[in-house]
Amino acid sequence: MASQITITAYAIAIVAVLAFGTVGTYVLGHNSSGNFSVRIDNWIEALYFTVTTISTVGYGDIVPVSSIARIFDMVLILSGLGAFFAAVTTLSGDFVNSRLVKLSGKISGLERKMLTGHIVLIGFDTTNALLASKLKKQKRKFIVVTEDKALADKLKDEGFNAYIADITSETDMKAFRLDRAKRVIVDVRDVSRTIYAAIVAKSLSSSNDLIIVAATEDVERHLRELNMRHIVNPSAMAANMIDSNIPK
Repeated sequence: MASQITITAYAIAIVAVLAFGTVGTYVLGHNSSGNFSVRIDNWIEALYFTVTTISTVGYGDIVPVSSIARIFDMVLILSGLGAFFAAVTTLSGDFVNSRLVKLSGKISGLERKMLTGHIVLIGFDTTNALLASKLKKQKRKFIVVTEDKALADKLKDEGFNAYIADITSETDMKAFRLDRAKRVIVDVRDVSRTIYAAIVAKSLSSSNDLIIVAATEDVERHLRELNMRHIVNPSAMAANMIDSNIPK
């Protein structure tokens, strides 16, 4: 999307053209040289002529008569149309690009810049799915990153900030600013991709902020061998809890 500086620059350019046209029209039309078909006695008439000229409406009630007035009129038209079309082209182009980015599921440059102090849910297996619902109810700042476009589209329809990326690609995952995240939780159904996603996430974030959900004891063991600090095995936790509640 267009930056605030770009939008401000175009706004200033359009205001400058209006000011140039209004002042020029008043100066040329207020004297008795007959530059226009009628005498322009106030700033409102000067602004009116400027706007109708730039917009090419040209009602014909005020017409440049002298050579200098006609030259001024042409310069005003070219300046006004140039500033207007440059602004429209840039802003509409940015709008189309942002729509394409949203349709593709990729994260935009503006969204990337705003990511700080957020929670990143990588993958959307059972734990992250439950966690996402809780975070949404609490109105926490979080995003979901998945490799499944259909799932990402469904989550967006439900009001989640979901994006598509190769979770095992360091290049793709850099876009989500894991280095500025409050927490990163990896919960992927595929065992091998859990390990690869965890390695990438660890390289891009602080180890203290990274939590990995391990579906099996084998995955948990492999993750510990890779010096992953925070590993959660929901199945093992559930089994231990049930076991502790079974009468001996």
